[in-house]
Amino acid sequence: MARTIPAAVVVALLCFHAVPAQAISEELPADIVTGVLPLASLAVAYFKDDGEGTKQFLRSTGVSLVLNTSLRVVFNQTSWGERPNGHPYGFPSGHVGFATSSAAFLQDRYGWKFGLPAYAAVGYIAYVRVDTDHHRWRDVIAGAAVSYGVSKLFVTPEHASHLAPVIGPDFLGMRWERSF
Repeated sequence: MARTIPAAVVVALLCFHAVPAQAISEELPADIVTGVLPLASLAVAYFKDDGEGTKQFLRSTGVSLVLNTSLRVVFNQTSWGERPNGHPYGFPSGHVGFATSSAAFLQDRYGWKFGLPAYAAVGYIAYVRVDTDHHRWRDVIAGAAVSYGVSKLFVTPEHASHLAPVIGPDFLGMRWERSF
């Protein structure tokens, strides 16, 4: 039961996004991929029985969403906030930021075999957002950069290895840790 709660939170967040009827042909597949990436991230963590990974995903994605949304509000009062189609809240791209949060989590936690396909999906989403005049390239790059940076702060590899200096009053050495 506790593992279904994160999935329900992500699904609830996705329900806030509505697709205009005239944009369904081009945008709907990209919007679906935007929603599938976080669900896939949670599914990978679930099937690997990685409770810590689930927590890291939720923290990383939550902070990323807050930062991207805050930046959108701040930049909305500038020329960067206007989208190519004239609508507000263009910088940075929330869709790309949300998807990049999932891709960065998968890559940082489980490696490139999970991250590479996810980043390919992010590239597709970014292309569609620019192609349909919802964003400029700077918008999608900024959204991706914010989420990528947040992931680097919150996500650790599944089997992390750390080497650190240890300095004491009468001791100098190195400590190596490996999590399994």
